[in-house]
Amino acid sequence: MRSLALWRAAGLAVLLAVVALVPLAGNIELTQVGVLVLMFVGAAVAWNIFSGFTGYISLGAAVFFGVGVYTVALLTRHLNLDGGVVFALYPLGGLVAALIALRVRRHTFVVVTIAVFFIFQLMASNFSWTGGAIGIIPPFLNWDAATVWNPFYYAALLIAIVAAVLAWAIWGSRFGLQLRAIRDDEDRARGLGVRTMRVKLTAFMISGFITGTLGGLYFYYQADALPQYAFNPFFDLTIALMAFLGGFGTLAGPIVGALLLEPYLGWAQQQVTNTYVAQIVLGALFLVVIIFLPRGILPTAGEKLTALRASRQRRAAERGTEPPPGLPVGASAAGSPGSTTRSAS
Repeated sequence: MRSLALWRAAGLAVLLAVVALVPLAGNIELTQVGVLVLMFVGAAVAWNIFSGFTGYISLGAAVFFGVGVYTVALLTRHLNLDGGVVFALYPLGGLVAALIALRVRRHTFVVVTIAVFFIFQLMASNFSWTGGAIGIIPPFLNWDAATVWNPFYYAALLIAIVAAVLAWAIWGSRFGLQLRAIRDDEDRARGLGVRTMRVKLTAFMISGFITGTLGGLYFYYQADALPQYAFNPFFDLTIALMAFLGGFGTLAGPIVGALLLEPYLGWAQQQVTNTYVAQIVLGALFLVVIIFLPRGILPTAGEKLTALRASRQRRAAERGTEPPPGLPVGASAAGSPGSTTRSAS
């Protein structure tokens, strides 16, 4: 077990080193793709901290993301901020998004999150102080064109790492145990003394903070704050699909799902000019995953490997107890280990 843990740690270290070296390759397009991939890794992990650990399907991630976008956009616009200070604004976007977190209810949670999403989208589209349909454009960042995307890449990498470490810490804590107890049986968890409302709300706010921070990063990366992109309903569908694809409720599942799905979605959007077709394909892919791979790639692969290992061990045990060919059952071969010989009297 210790050697396996060391191998896992070594593999993780190598993976992080490779990911950290991507911007140094000098490929601007690869770095831009990497920013989006890492943003979706962080968003999927954040969504899974609440939805995967509690079993509540949240449709509020797009609200948190959009709130983060407009928080940083409005602060930049009214305070005339520029330069490297913009990176200090990202946590403020996450903080405001966390304050938007709602009290979670069993039967009305999904409906409420959908209603709040459309309220915020309409506010962003129609109020003058949000820029309306025109949106808000950030100040020009006078950075070197060859490395202009590198700060965004490393900021997205840092957020993704923090989200993953936080999810791992929560999973192994008493708080994580309470979240999983709610997922298994909320009424029983409440009967055992779990303060389910407080626990769910805390997880919801943590998820909102991470997603809102990513929204602040997106504002400067995308160089605009538009309602249809900041409050995009398909953002929720995309990160939920990533979590389900990799493994809903697991630690590594959302990361694997984001790494597999986001590069494909970026390529597909370039190939398909009709946005409705892209949305239909995304919805169809979600149904395929739910129907044919409901537990996700990692849990399914783990079950297959466990079954294969058990099958091999069973066959090996059967071969060890079978008598050699041509020997009666119950007899042992002369000279074989465990056999005995008798001298003639």
